[in-house]
Amino acid sequence: MNRTLVIGDIHSGLRALKQLLERADVSSDDRLIFLGDYVDGWSEAVETVDFLIQLRESHNCTFIRGNHDELCLAWLRGGKDNPLWLQHGGGATLKSYTKTDAKTKEAHILFFENLQNTYIDDSNRLFLHAGFTNLKGIDYEYYPETFYWDRTLWELAQSLNPDLEKGSPFYPKRLSHYQAIFIGHTPISKTGIAQPKNAGNVWNIDTGAAFKGALSMLDVDTKVIWQSDPVHSFYPNEQGRN
Repeated sequence: MNRTLVIGDIHSGLRALKQLLERADVSSDDRLIFLGDYVDGWSEAVETVDFLIQLRESHNCTFIRGNHDELCLAWLRGGKDNPLWLQHGGGATLKSYTKTDAKTKEAHILFFENLQNTYIDDSNRLFLHAGFTNLKGIDYEYYPETFYWDRTLWELAQSLNPDLEKGSPFYPKRLSHYQAIFIGHTPISKTGIAQPKNAGNVWNIDTGAAFKGALSMLDVDTKVIWQSDPVHSFYPNEQGRN
């Protein structure tokens, strides 16, 4: 098939991810680009990371760094946590890791350390978790943390007049450097099912898997969308990040 498929924020929803891969009939011929936030939400943080590590052995995978992945890494490295992280999914992740051993934690630290902040494919399409702020593009960004914490890129894209064309002198310089930009990080909806949304040349693939939404996948060429069942339905006795 040779498809390029981009997957939104998983937040430990491994059962939804497996269903999504089945629904899209994903094979080793497909390129899979994961936009980050693999943990913090549902109860299967350890199992999710284990699955992704195994998946890259048989599939062409690119793993982008999310802000929740960096928070989890800080805890795995030195026990660093904070009440805000624990409140927003970190508590479920911490509980998941109490059931594992030192060898698994070492493998997961290596996984998180090797995540990419950004990825640009041969068609000049940019993939990153959150955004960037420098008008000249990602190569000029001062603080790498922006790549997985920024929300202004999506805010900018949504504010555009839909009739404004990319070649216009009024088109935002920040967006003009790339054929398309694919992000997660900011849920399109927290309360129900929503599909990936396009604004300007930006696609947001985060459809609220950590809350009441589905996990989503997009074919970056055809724009065909696949979605799991609502992720919370796989974990009926859990709160997620609600």
